[in-house]
Amino acid sequence: MNVMKAPILQRHLPADMQAGRALPGIQPEHGPWLRVDEAYGAQMARRRALLRDAPHLVLYQENAALPAAQELLEAVLTELPGLGFERAGDVVTCPDARKVDVSSTTAPMGLLGELLQNDFIIMEKRGDEHVLSAGVLCFPASWRLSEKAGRPLTDIHVPVEEYTPELARRVQRLFDGIQVGRPLWRFNQLWYDDPELFQPRSARDPRRVDATEAGPFYRTERQTLLRLPISRAVVFAIHTYVLARANVPDLT
Repeated sequence: MNVMKAPILQRHLPADMQAGRALPGIQPEHGPWLRVDEAYGAQMARRRALLRDAPHLVLYQENAALPAAQELLEAVLTELPGLGFERAGDVVTCPDARKVDVSSTTAPMGLLGELLQNDFIIMEKRGDEHVLSAGVLCFPASWRLSEKAGRPLTDIHVPVEEYTPELARRVQRLFDGIQVGRPLWRFNQLWYDDPELFQPRSARDPRRVDATEAGPFYRTERQTLLRLPISRAVVFAIHTYVLARANVPDLT
């Protein structure tokens, strides 16, 4: 693949995320929980640049989270052959012809960032709440990994005005109820003036969102939640789609 000529933005959405639909609530994930699309090559080039030049902004991993991170990497590696990847021993050949050595036992989050368009957030139960214990977040939608790292769900959602104590309890019950082998998914919808995928923003300077806004770029995240069987950690696998407005004519 010629990465320089490849699109960094998608031209269409998967069928189950078609624009114009009402946003669904959390629902069972019946499709693949990992995906590769036409923007893979160019988006991976952007990810690799961030991982190389600003790892402190896009990577986080507590020492105690290493087992869960390694378990997630192994789960991902088993899915790759069905997504256009090839594996020979510890070397994975990606759809853009890059070769990635996956033998490292200390940096699984970085390897995940090198392999897939997805961002990954690991949440582990500490006391009564799940805490963000590891993550690779190259394409944040107006938040910063450094501000959420090591914090529980209630703290992570503090800037969200609608995140009431009752909603916090409901979300925690949802996390407690996720079952191995039965992933869930949801998606959001956002408008941006800038197509840049790396959009960090401090909780102290929240992005102002006008519900009637219709910017030139439509951004949506497919967020899959699954439980790892050994560590029992919950994983957010986040696949970001950004489309020019002209490619989503049926949005209302």
